[in-house]
Amino acid sequence: MRTVVEQAVAPGYRMLRRLKNRVLNLVDAPVIVLAYHRVTRLASDPHQLAVKPENFRAQMQHLRQNCRCVRLNEEWSGLREPAVAVTFDDGYADNLHEALPILAETGVPATVFVSTGMLGNPGEFWSDDLARQLLDGGDYPPSFELRDREHGGRWPAASPAERQTLHDRLHRAMLKIEPPRREDWLGQLARWSGRGGTARATHRTLTPAELRELSASPLVTIGAHGVTHTPLALLPEAEQRREITQSRRELEELLGREVTVFSYPFGGWRQFDGTTRRLCREAGFRRAVTTFPGQVHRWTDPLQLPRQLVRDWNAATFAARMESFRV
Repeated sequence: MRTVVEQAVAPGYRMLRRLKNRVLNLVDAPVIVLAYHRVTRLASDPHQLAVKPENFRAQMQHLRQNCRCVRLNEEWSGLREPAVAVTFDDGYADNLHEALPILAETGVPATVFVSTGMLGNPGEFWSDDLARQLLDGGDYPPSFELRDREHGGRWPAASPAERQTLHDRLHRAMLKIEPPRREDWLGQLARWSGRGGTARATHRTLTPAELRELSASPLVTIGAHGVTHTPLALLPEAEQRREITQSRRELEELLGREVTVFSYPFGGWRQFDGTTRRLCREAGFRRAVTTFPGQVHRWTDPLQLPRQLVRDWNAATFAARMESFRV
């Protein structure tokens, strides 16, 4: 919750930011990079990652009719008008089966960033698995005890509200721990909840064959997104390098083409750092995207491109949001 001071300052800050953007846009046409994850219908979407197909179609139709749509890996220096680039993070199977047909119908190009450790993986992304273990409905034990040297504790878990609170607490903590420790927590949860076993078909990731099919579309560019979907800044430099270079190498070997763009997993201010950017540059990436909002100009650091996160908005809301992204 924002403080009284923050609430008072925020409107003035937004006004100054819009004024600055208007001035900058007169000097240099901006590129607005949009961030998606999924195009599908979900019974439950606690992380708000899915856009329903009918809303995605309306959004892409709006872009095609009102914007210049560019690719993330193309040269932008010659732009004379504002442009939009569409991106997807993670590599869910619905990127091929539900998003691609709409992209093809509307002619909008997109970049899909793939976490290679999840290609063909029978499990779910760790954040999805966490939600499945805690927010799946039904009966649960009255409390959950986490055994961990730093974050351990016991919390009530009998009611949906208590489990939502527990989910949020564990999700925040999992963004700060290394993959083996994260898997240990998920194992503890599975034994406690009794909800281990087969992953949900609705949450599966691309197989290698599906990725090749997706990559074969002339509208699609494939980018790297690390191996284990871990915020890179919490890893030592050697592990960051492995995540960055291995994800690129695996994609290039699978697809037989160069991969030049990267998306920082989670991509917030504290989830990558100067070391991460340097390693991306050394690995040969020409552009890398974040998840903090903003516009891309010719002076923007190409390894720190801002993006605007898109939610499940209808046509009218999306049009209004796009207008706000430009000012």
